[in-house]
Amino acid sequence: MRLELWLGSILFIFGSLSNVTVAFVGINIAGELSNLPSPEQVVAILRAHKITHVRLFNSDVRLINALADTGIEVMISVANSDIMGIGKSPSAAASWINTHVAAFKPATNITAIAVGSEVISSTSTAVPFLVSAMNYLYKALLASNLNDVKVSTPLSMDLIPTPFPPSTATFNHSWNSTIYDILEFLKNSNSFYMLNAYPYKDYIQHNGVFPIQYALFQPLPVVKQIVDPNTLFHYESMLDAMVDATYYSIAACITPVIPIIVTETGWPWAGAANESAATVENAETFNNNLIKRVLTGSGPPSQPGILMNSYIFELFNEDDNRSYGVYFRNGSAVYSLDLGDSMENNTGGFCIARKGADPDGLQSGLNWACGQGQANCSAIQSGQPCYLPNTVQNHASYAYNDYYQRKRIEGATCDFGGTAIITNIDPSYGSCIFKGSSNSSAGRVSPPAFGPVGPTGSASPTHRVHEIGYLMLATLLFC
Repeated sequence: MRLELWLGSILFIFGSLSNVTVAFVGINIAGELSNLPSPEQVVAILRAHKITHVRLFNSDVRLINALADTGIEVMISVANSDIMGIGKSPSAAASWINTHVAAFKPATNITAIAVGSEVISSTSTAVPFLVSAMNYLYKALLASNLNDVKVSTPLSMDLIPTPFPPSTATFNHSWNSTIYDILEFLKNSNSFYMLNAYPYKDYIQHNGVFPIQYALFQPLPVVKQIVDPNTLFHYESMLDAMVDATYYSIAACITPVIPIIVTETGWPWAGAANESAATVENAETFNNNLIKRVLTGSGPPSQPGILMNSYIFELFNEDDNRSYGVYFRNGSAVYSLDLGDSMENNTGGFCIARKGADPDGLQSGLNWACGQGQANCSAIQSGQPCYLPNTVQNHASYAYNDYYQRKRIEGATCDFGGTAIITNIDPSYGSCIFKGSSNSSAGRVSPPAFGPVGPTGSASPTHRVHEIGYLMLATLLFC
């Protein structure tokens, strides 16, 4: 059995938790599509709706090329059918990297490779070659000096047979060896766990055990609160509980914590006759509430300091008639999606000086930003809008942010020797406008349309996480 000890006094500190960025919601572009708009039209839809992160189910070189110079962060995929060949041959992995990554960077901002999709739960013949394929691809990236691209594999919630309560969740023991090897790879390569989690599916499978409000991120009455009886954590959404169940399952296998990114989640707006919850209203509610939830900048109850970044499934409906698509293929919306200024802060957040940071460290960071970092520091000179208050904290915040906004697309991070931190809160004040503020940005672009409107809805740069303090369960490892 698991030994559970409260470690309330221990502060776990992680450096450079790969591609764990300021809070964002991205979108999937699936591979099983016919009559897809041209790559240029797809990119126009993404840019019009200010979508900053995409996951491509295939590695269509035309679309990857069309995404060049957009700043959009791109996760590309290795098809399940290609895993065996890559897993058998380092040269095949090197060839794949040369063809699909090296040929397009840095113009196309490829940040991650998803090796297959739910390979383990599909009982694919590729399973024995999955980890070796990940290793060979990673080594090929390093050999090509592309170590900013992370490698992982999307895994289904199906691998956790009993996800509630989250504190007792563990992976399916029949896959212990493979899962452990995956987690070891993610730890050693400083990558992240890719999770496919669908509250809709869990809600349907449990046939009303959980209220639909819980699946839709809606408030629950006091008498229906969802509480883990072991940790007493309150779960305000099913997705939070799913992510936490995965964190506890990981903790049962390996330490330290491996950050999770939700690579797929969504809600269908139409379904079979017995799928009464698959409605436009519910799909609209789920995805809009998902965006609000993620952009709070907090993680699930057990890991509040790790962002819960997610990718909506999906941009367009697939050919199998699953109605998860947010947009019709002509670019018009199936339903209203409240993206605010974007699916992420327009600039990827604001980089500011950390409260309580060492003044000497702040001064060094300020000097570097205004010098070698080429930040425009004119606004913090005497008599200029951002000079007051005349403190190193204030001046460093302005300089850090100006550098970050100018250089983020080139891979700049918000660190400055640990004296900086990302915030989603606009630090502008009075006439001092920080670069990237909506106060100085252009207006919204109107969405394009590429043909007749479809049917109505009746028919889904790296940032260091510096310090994470939380209550954590110590466990005997069971992988």
